[in-house]
Amino acid sequence: MKHLIHHHSAKQLPHPAWMPVLVMLLAALLVAGCGTPTEPPVISPFANLDTICTNDWWNRGPNPILDVKVERDRVVAFGLYTVSDNTLKISAQLYPLYPQETRTVRLEILANGSWKEIGREEVNDIGWSALFRVENWNSAMDTPYRLRHGERAVYEGLIRRDPLEKEEIVLAAFSCNSNRDRGDRESYIRNIEALDPDLLFYAGDQSYDHTEHTAAWLLFGKQFGETFRNRPCICIPDDHDVGQGNLWGEGGKVSHSMGSDDGGYSYHPEYVKMVERCQTGHLPDPFDPTPVEQGIGVYYTNLVVGGIDFAIIEDRKFKSGPNGKIPQQGPRPDHILNPDYDPASIDLEGLVMLGDRQLNFLDQWAGWTEGVAMKAVLSQTGFCGGAHLHGSRVNRLHADLDSNGWPQSGRNRALRAIQKASAVHIAGDQHIATVIHHGIDRFGDGPWAFVVPASVNNYYKRWWWPEDEQPGMQHDPENPLPWTGDYFDGMGNRITMVAYANPENPSEGGGFGLIRFNKPAREVTFECWPRDVFVLEKGASQFPGWPVTIKPEP
Repeated sequence: MKHLIHHHSAKQLPHPAWMPVLVMLLAALLVAGCGTPTEPPVISPFANLDTICTNDWWNRGPNPILDVKVERDRVVAFGLYTVSDNTLKISAQLYPLYPQETRTVRLEILANGSWKEIGREEVNDIGWSALFRVENWNSAMDTPYRLRHGERAVYEGLIRRDPLEKEEIVLAAFSCNSNRDRGDRESYIRNIEALDPDLLFYAGDQSYDHTEHTAAWLLFGKQFGETFRNRPCICIPDDHDVGQGNLWGEGGKVSHSMGSDDGGYSYHPEYVKMVERCQTGHLPDPFDPTPVEQGIGVYYTNLVVGGIDFAIIEDRKFKSGPNGKIPQQGPRPDHILNPDYDPASIDLEGLVMLGDRQLNFLDQWAGWTEGVAMKAVLSQTGFCGGAHLHGSRVNRLHADLDSNGWPQSGRNRALRAIQKASAVHIAGDQHIATVIHHGIDRFGDGPWAFVVPASVNNYYKRWWWPEDEQPGMQHDPENPLPWTGDYFDGMGNRITMVAYANPENPSEGGGFGLIRFNKPAREVTFECWPRDVFVLEKGASQFPGWPVTIKPEP
């Protein structure tokens, strides 16, 4: 993993080559009237990570991800919000601030034709975000809001009323915003405006830049911000967001292994906390806020929108790492190449997937039924091995332990908890869209799951491609996809494959998911749209095999 090494501490003088640039910058700041960077900068606790989250960021050259030296009337980048139990939480994300600029952000709402200030919060110098909490919020009406910094910076949006009266609640879901395409996301903006979902879900990997989360997060907001300016948004980080290719969080411990497959986090805990603060601070309060190891927080919780109850879980944070715990069956502890191995040999006592805390949460959540028509679980990745080819057409893995099909007993406990709530499962991460009906003790006795496609699928593609190229048991001959039906994945888990979008599809299999919750019929429809298709165009088509309509059963 590539670490940045050009780190300036507060005690270092600028390199002589930077002096002319620094003089010009100081002059420009004086003209702009926003102060000069003469005060000592805040020192990052994690050297060589994230060159603009704090420190003397203004001394650095243009950031290759995004130019963060913006005009000061643009310094409020975007906002994210949710409303839960009449409590509004809204996170203001700012571009980096100069030392003498105010750290105060104001929240205003439009009431009776005029703007009224309802809150002031301080920006955290590590990551440049501020969090507002407003209780006794009137969720029965639309309310325009704006976030303000200084005299000129203003960001406006709309806090939507809770759409309780609607018979259909619509969720749009995204995942995997590859850094191999730093362009706009205009096709997604256009489709979201046309479809007008009630809620957005970003399932993880909003950033693929590891050591530079701040710039990548600001770019994500620039790319997708118009989708969540005027509607609630659930956003959760995945492994790449916290700087890791894979993540087995193992309760927050420190990872010491290349690839982090021993479990835990590779980067400084303050870095991880910064990422989670920026991406999840606006979510409803966690079910149990007790931190894990290293003081890293948790965010698992639930959000009810329009009578649909969404459980938001962290399927990486507590999961065991494979290295040193199970027999290695391939070149890496998490990759099994031997098709003749015994799956029971890796499903050992003491291995954790969701962990007791989250299972307890899901158990209680299943019983929260007042005012709730239907339920869904949102997480980072799927709960089985839903792909055979990884990264290329020639890299076949029998089993991938990064998937949450392992450990199998932990996977089954999670599925039983979801099924108890008659909930569907929605996730991302896999770089291949799938609809799967899970089996636990028999085929089809578990919950339905929709893993949505990658937003940009030009990085580490995956294929569902059985080696014998035979359809599974109970294959539906009406299904346009050849390899559907009942299968055992590489860990021995029962799955019924209903739909998949391999990279040969339009947009290389990249796109977004749309989930429609029909409350009167108690049905859920999964839609899967390619990135380059406009949904309102005549003849616009989803990926082959979609839409899929199901009725969750207890």
